[in-house]
Amino acid sequence: MDRRTFTKRMGQAGLAVAGSSAMPSIFSQEASNTVMRDKSEIELLASYWTIAGGAFPATAQEYSPFDLRDRAEACGRAGFKGMGFWHADVERILETYSAREMKQILDDNGIEHVELEFIMEWFTDGERRQAADQIRNLLLSTAETVEARHIKIGDLSGDTAPMDRLIEEYSQLCAEGANHGTNIIFELIPGMVAGTLEEAMTMIEGANQNNGGLMVDMWHFHSLQVPNSTTETLPLRYLKGVELNDGPAEFTDWDDEVINHRLLCGDGEFDIKGLVQAVQTAGYDGPYGVEVLNQSMRSWSLDDLVTQAYETTMAMF
Repeated sequence: MDRRTFTKRMGQAGLAVAGSSAMPSIFSQEASNTVMRDKSEIELLASYWTIAGGAFPATAQEYSPFDLRDRAEACGRAGFKGMGFWHADVERILETYSAREMKQILDDNGIEHVELEFIMEWFTDGERRQAADQIRNLLLSTAETVEARHIKIGDLSGDTAPMDRLIEEYSQLCAEGANHGTNIIFELIPGMVAGTLEEAMTMIEGANQNNGGLMVDMWHFHSLQVPNSTTETLPLRYLKGVELNDGPAEFTDWDDEVINHRLLCGDGEFDIKGLVQAVQTAGYDGPYGVEVLNQSMRSWSLDDLVTQAYETTMAMF
C-alpha cells in the first residue's frame, strides 16, 4: 500500500486530522452501540510467538525454525487471515526470500493482515537509539513492501522517559509509519514505559496521529486489572489491535509466565469473552491476534500449533 492509498483510507475512516486542536478525551463518555459481530465475520491473526516453534525470546534464537512458506501454508489451511513476524525472523526470512517474494507467499495463502514487531528504544538516544533504528528501518521498509497492517512497538527495558518526549518520539514514528503505509501500534506492558492504560492513552492521544493507536493485549489488560467497562469506552480511532490468550487469575512469577506460560484460549481463567464483548462494544472490527508464548508449545509441530491456536480462539466467539 503506497502512502497516497494509505492516507486516503485513513481519511475515509472518519479519523481526525493529525495535529488538529480538537483533542478527544482519553475515554469516550458513551460506549458505541455497535452490534456484536457474527462469528463468520471474525478474522484471526497468528501472532509470531504462537507459531514460531523453537524460537525463544531474548536469545540468539529469536527466529523461527519453520520456513516462511510452510508457516503461511499451514496458517492458510487452518483458517488464519493474518500472520505476525518478529524483527529477527524478518531478517532471517530476507536471507532466503525478497520482501516481494514474502508478500507473494502470504497473498497466495490468503494472508491479508500482516503484523511486524517489535520496535524498542524508540524514545532513547545515543548508541542505543542507533541500534534500535536499524530494526526500525528494517520493519518500516518491509512493511511498505508486504503492505503490513501494522508495526507493534513498545518497551522491554523498563526505562523511564518524560511524557513530552514519548509524545514527540511516538508522533515522529507514526509519521514515518504513514510514509510507509502502515499503522504504528503501541503495546503497553506493565512496569515499562507508558505501562499503564492512562499513560499509554495520554501518549497516544497527545501524538494525535491517524495511524497511531493501542494494542489491547488480553495478558497485559488482565495483569493491570483493567475493567471491561473501561475497555469498552476506549476511543475507536485509537483501538488499533487486539490480542487474545489465557492465563491464571493470579500470577506467581509474572516475568517467567509472560514469556513461558501463556495459555491457549479456554485453558486458563481470563475473561476472554468479556474482553471480546468490550472491544466490540467500542466498535472494533479488525482482526484478533492470538499471542501465546508457551514453553511446552515450542516443541509442537507446526500443524498442531496453528490448528490448536485457531480452534481454541474461535471458540471464544
